[in-house]
Amino acid sequence: MAEYGKMDPFSFAGSKDVDHPVSIRMFVPAAPRPAPLRQDTLGWNRMMRSFAANESDGCRMNLEGDEPPLKYSTLLDRADLRHVGSNTSPHSDLYVTVQVWAGSKPLTVPVQTAYKPFRSERRWNEWLQLPVTYKSLPADSCLAITVWDLSPTAGRNAADHAIPFGGTTLPMFDADNQVQKGRQKCLVHRHKAADGTDRTKTPALVTNKKKGGGRKGDIIELDKDAEELDRMEKLFKKHEMGEIPRVEWLDQMVFRSFEKRGLQAAKSSMQMLQRQRSVNGDNAEHKNSTAANPEDGRPGISTFLLNVELPRFDFPVVFADHEYEPPPISALQPLSASQANLAQRQPQVQYGPGINAVEESWNSPGARLVNVYDPEVGQRDNPAEAKHRRLFRSSHRHGILDKDLKPNAKVRDELNLIMSYSPTHLLSPEEMDLVWKFRYHLTRDKRALTKFVKSVNWRDQGESKQAIQVLGRWTEIDVDDALEILGPVFDNPGVRSYAVHRLRKSGDEELLLYLLQLVQALKYEHISADSNEDSTHDSSLARFLIQRAAANFKLGNYFYWYLMVECDDHSVEQGPDNRNIYRKVAYDFMAELVEQPGGAENRKVLLRQAELVAVLSKLAGEVKASSESISKKVDRVKHFLSDPKNELLAIDPPLALPLDPSIKITGVLPEQTMVFKSSLNPIKISFKTTSGNAYPIIFKLGDDLRQDQLVIQIITLMDQLLQKENLDLKLSPYKILATSTSAGASQFVQSQSLSSIVGKFRNNPALAYLKHHNPDATQPLGVRHETLDTYVRSCAGYCVITYILGVGDRHLDNLLLSPDGHFFHADFGFILGRDPKPFAPAMKLSKEMVDCMGGINSDHYQQFKQYCFMAYTALRKSSNLILNLFSLMVDANIPDIRLEPDKAVLKVRERFHLELSEEEAILYFGRVIEDTLRAVAPVLIDKLHEWAQALRA
Repeated sequence: MAEYGKMDPFSFAGSKDVDHPVSIRMFVPAAPRPAPLRQDTLGWNRMMRSFAANESDGCRMNLEGDEPPLKYSTLLDRADLRHVGSNTSPHSDLYVTVQVWAGSKPLTVPVQTAYKPFRSERRWNEWLQLPVTYKSLPADSCLAITVWDLSPTAGRNAADHAIPFGGTTLPMFDADNQVQKGRQKCLVHRHKAADGTDRTKTPALVTNKKKGGGRKGDIIELDKDAEELDRMEKLFKKHEMGEIPRVEWLDQMVFRSFEKRGLQAAKSSMQMLQRQRSVNGDNAEHKNSTAANPEDGRPGISTFLLNVELPRFDFPVVFADHEYEPPPISALQPLSASQANLAQRQPQVQYGPGINAVEESWNSPGARLVNVYDPEVGQRDNPAEAKHRRLFRSSHRHGILDKDLKPNAKVRDELNLIMSYSPTHLLSPEEMDLVWKFRYHLTRDKRALTKFVKSVNWRDQGESKQAIQVLGRWTEIDVDDALEILGPVFDNPGVRSYAVHRLRKSGDEELLLYLLQLVQALKYEHISADSNEDSTHDSSLARFLIQRAAANFKLGNYFYWYLMVECDDHSVEQGPDNRNIYRKVAYDFMAELVEQPGGAENRKVLLRQAELVAVLSKLAGEVKASSESISKKVDRVKHFLSDPKNELLAIDPPLALPLDPSIKITGVLPEQTMVFKSSLNPIKISFKTTSGNAYPIIFKLGDDLRQDQLVIQIITLMDQLLQKENLDLKLSPYKILATSTSAGASQFVQSQSLSSIVGKFRNNPALAYLKHHNPDATQPLGVRHETLDTYVRSCAGYCVITYILGVGDRHLDNLLLSPDGHFFHADFGFILGRDPKPFAPAMKLSKEMVDCMGGINSDHYQQFKQYCFMAYTALRKSSNLILNLFSLMVDANIPDIRLEPDKAVLKVRERFHLELSEEEAILYFGRVIEDTLRAVAPVLIDKLHEWAQALRA
């Protein structure tokens, strides 16, 4: 039974990938003979014998057609005809020129056949190669083929001593946009040079359909035998191209049968030709190029078909236009800060009627859109707005009135509204003019600096110079504004240097919170990758980071590994230029580190860390590649760690752990090794420390941990922000460090997943787990008050944070609970609203989590909601800082940011709902909590995930 929906495999190539020169082989234009019947018969027999013999050179192919000879009286009367070679000898010399045309213009110079004397028939059998390849051909390209006759008297359309014998124009692509290949039959238009224009007058294609004349009833019916022969000729061509399988005994029978039929077909063709002549004689005004031509005075029509051969390919070659890469933004003129965001707006064009799906109108909701790249959109000023800006701002320079200008109450309200805009908001031209006008008044407002910088036209040297002077008068700005200025929008070195000057006042611990983003900001600096130049010469940010990292080892430890990951990133998004920049910065950092007191020892520590990571990567690779059981893999790891040759059993002197440089390790504890059951088989390794405690980590190979590293960094930052608001939500952001684009380590926190807890405790599993580790009979729920308070606070904190970050793929396996009550999330493979499961909730708040608090009617649940409201409002106050950190990570090659880099920051901004007041935001977040608890889909998803894990086990 046929299986519907399946198709045979079909292979083809695009013309843009075919780097092969266009070539053509000329066959046989023979001289006209006075016996058309015999010529057609011999021509058909020759063709049949050529197919039967499977001759690949095609030299036996003959010109199909004839023309009546000139009368001797005509030759005596007209000297211009008497000296034409084809009129005096049936085997006179002819030559052929071929030229590629496109767009009604010649694309190449003409190529000509070599001279060859003819005896019995005209045959070239010569390949002509044109100076153009298939990948360069436009869709409307064609071959203009002209057969030239010799005449010493020249004449119309003559080229020196040659006149056109006939011309034909063969398109390079057929109606299906496939490259023409193999043998082609071209109609020769007598006495005309090939016309290569779009509306050619010498088309090569011949149709066998009925043709209507200029008057009613003027119809020429084609002979049935001729149609049958033409059909068989197409089949013979497919046979020759290998499209029809060869069967020797059957092929011979077919060839002999059609040789006999060719005689009858030739007779029928002659009768048909006579009827055509009679029709042309009655309708002289409708004669075409093949009818009786007054140029030579022949009594009848001339009909010639020229057979040529084109290169043959194993697969169909379909036209595919070459797509040019968009020009780099650096090649365009620099933009003002307010226009840089506009450049990312790509115009969208709707498909027209008939291009969408069936019965889908152009204005329907589901109509498809196509992005059209236009480098000029948003990259150039509107001339009218530019002139208005120059006229307006020329009157507001360094005058005394400008410095003393103060806004009235209405303008003050407008300025306050502008100051409240988020970093993603684009200022209108009117708002930019207003900020510029009152720039001296705004120097006392630290929030206004970024708005002022966006309002400056940095391409205007006078305005740019004045703006830099005004920056020196500004009050000290916050760190979040400094980070915004270091983003990709602001390119002026003076502005970026001002932001770095603000960062110099930050302590090392505060700087460590933003270090990941500051390393990414190096991509927007003017850093030369030339090894002979100092990379920090033109980059104040690079010079600042190198100096601070060299002076503090903890800062330098993370700075070193962040740089190493960028140097290891060989993706297309990173590019060689960025890699060279990071390599140069890493080199300068090492050079600066050696110059510091004790810097040489710190440099050796970093090199020893790299050796440790290399050894662990080798071990993880062997474990992942082996097909052994988990127990044997554990034995393999223990044996490797215990082997003294690997120098892991004892590490002397103690080594600062790359994951946490405040921890110094002295060796490994092989007996505490574990190998997890997953596709990548992460390894748990416990290190001995100088304090005598064990420090367990999980080392993973084959996974990019940069996204998890980013989420943990943001959670750590949010924890600091909440504690500044005197709100301790007992968050436990474990440490993660990506050591390359495919390896990394994370801190192992003693805990159990809610999935395993549910498997051990049936009734209220989370509460039973906490009661088992922290019992207290005096409390209503039987759990110590401190433990339950830690649980409620940490649940609230992670619910708010994971909602803001849009963390997806939440199930009971990546919700963890430690014995002391700390609840936290793990595995951040999906963020910014992405989720592999349908109908995923905006927040992960399961029934098991609420039951542990005593249910929705308990005081602990009400306290949980209060913590959520306080955390949400507190983080909304620092939304600018979080948004600026994400904007610096747009080009960091983070998987979920890379999918839609222009929308990543907007997705986070949507979760803050900055358009709402504080009361409205609290009410909204309360609805989110209630909707999450009432949703049925999360419960079904957890059950399906549980069943899937049980089947997999």
